[in-house]
Amino acid sequence: MMLDRTPQQALSWTTEATAGNGSESQEDKARRFRDAALPHLNDVYTLARYLLHDTSDAEDAVQECYLRALRHFDTFRGPAIKPWLFAILRNVCRSEFARRSSALHYIDQSIDGEPDKDADAVSPLWQEPYASPETAVLQQRDAETIRRFVAELPQPFREAIVLREINDLSYREIADVIGIPVGTVMSRLARARSLLRKAWVSEEKT
Repeated sequence: MMLDRTPQQALSWTTEATAGNGSESQEDKARRFRDAALPHLNDVYTLARYLLHDTSDAEDAVQECYLRALRHFDTFRGPAIKPWLFAILRNVCRSEFARRSSALHYIDQSIDGEPDKDADAVSPLWQEPYASPETAVLQQRDAETIRRFVAELPQPFREAIVLREINDLSYREIADVIGIPVGTVMSRLARARSLLRKAWVSEEKT
């Protein structure tokens, strides 16, 4: 389920950014890069939005991510380019945009040690079935509510849930992107789902 989409104007810089210097080798590199990387632009932008909480910063981060990715495209060995792009984006956000965004306060210490005591936290809310066609409007409302809940999660949990449930990365791919063990990925996802469920229940009571 895509909770955010890249605005059309965010696509405008990509052609210029990958134009190369006019030589045949650079043009070929730019073409291969566009074919491989541009299909994932929306996903990269979605992650940037959740990491930075600011549209302008997210667009700048995505542009810098793609410029770096193009610059180092010769080092990419595959097979999946999306996790590679996400890893570059995380580095961009942490190194160049952390000062401008209060969202990037990493709290890795001790946060993964919290046990998840909710037995029903294994299933993300937006994958639960809806009963009838009349729930289409409610589903849209729910998507907006979930987007807000996800944005309010602590950084490590928000990042994990976006990579898993919105960008469909495997546990191993998430672990590679973030640089943590697979078990920690699973712990963060369980905790994120638990926090989302608690937020949902609290919302329904108000």
